[in-house]
Amino acid sequence: MFARIILTVAFLVTPFFFSFAQQSFVGVQTCTMCHKSEKQGKQLSIWENSQHSKAYETLLTEKADKIAKEKGFETKAAETAECLKCHTSGYNADASLLGKKFKIEQGVQCETCHGPGSDYKSIKIMKDKEKAVAKGLILYEKPEELCVTCHNDESPFYKKFNFEKSWAEIKHTIPK
Repeated sequence: MFARIILTVAFLVTPFFFSFAQQSFVGVQTCTMCHKSEKQGKQLSIWENSQHSKAYETLLTEKADKIAKEKGFETKAAETAECLKCHTSGYNADASLLGKKFKIEQGVQCETCHGPGSDYKSIKIMKDKEKAVAKGLILYEKPEELCVTCHNDESPFYKKFNFEKSWAEIKHTIPK
């Protein structure tokens, strides 16, 4: 009897965990279909004009490769997980979880901070904040806690991180 209960619970719970674990990256183009207008807060232009949109490009330079080598890495910066983790999203995801519109070259993009968007991307879901969060949208009470996962002294170019100044440059809320 006990084994039957365990199997029933496993049968019911497994699809939930499996589908949540299989969320895929949809890419900036998908997100900004809705998040580019004045009414929505112009998130696309804020991102395009930020260093985040160019973060991957910095790894393609000779300077970045030199730093990677000095740090003891045998791969180029754009192929080094320790560099990619702060310069892009989806770098370590299985290729099957990267949507057709997703481009690693777009650097630190929407899904870097807000999580893979395949399950919450639809307008029907996004209109309901609770549903969107339940489907994987990540929102932050204290965004500085996320920011310092990359903006910290592990970075070769770290300068004291001023969250208020930096947040003012990239803040992208939806107007009420």
